[in-house]
Amino acid sequence: MYNIAIDGPAGAGKSTIAKIVAKELGFIYVDTGAMYRTLALACFRDGIDTTDEEAVVAKCQSVEVTLGYEDGTQKVYLNGEDVSTEIRQEEIGNLTSAIAVYSGVRKILVALQQDLASKNNVVMDGRDIGTAVLPNADLKIYLTASVKTRAKRRYDELVEKGQDCDLEEIEKDIEDRDYRDMNREVSPLTQADDAVLVDSSDMTIDEVVAKIISLK
Repeated sequence: MYNIAIDGPAGAGKSTIAKIVAKELGFIYVDTGAMYRTLALACFRDGIDTTDEEAVVAKCQSVEVTLGYEDGTQKVYLNGEDVSTEIRQEEIGNLTSAIAVYSGVRKILVALQQDLASKNNVVMDGRDIGTAVLPNADLKIYLTASVKTRAKRRYDELVEKGQDCDLEEIEKDIEDRDYRDMNREVSPLTQADDAVLVDSSDMTIDEVVAKIISLK
């Protein structure tokens, strides 16, 4: 099996790039962020306080997260319900960063992710794929972009969906999320020693995809 790990901060375009790379190579795309978002949604629906680690882990252990593929597009299911759209809410994104620090939560999903990678050619993106989930991945990419670039991309995305948003607020959210992701005790966001750094601030999507495929 050939495994490609793409790590990087929030808003760097990991999911967009990973999906295209997977499609070009005929690999399966595994959106690990969507899996964490699904657990965050389960906690949100039950009104669980995300600072209560025990309650969060207990909830995560009681639900089933599964992946499906329709026309090559990944769908994520919470106890059999397709929540692929619902988990993309900004509020769920912020809750996700809060629960992803718990080792009990990570343990549940890492086992599932490693199992997928052992049976399929995959492109997997997240915060700690190259360092913790797939440390023996055949190719590791650390994809980043400046905070301003990432905030503007997120802003444009939300505006396109017709949502009211504030660019400065999004920038602040991204900075806060970066800090949490990089300073958490369990599997912090960091560039693996053998990862190739790709800064997409001044690159088009096609250029980033071509760069990654050229490294395979």
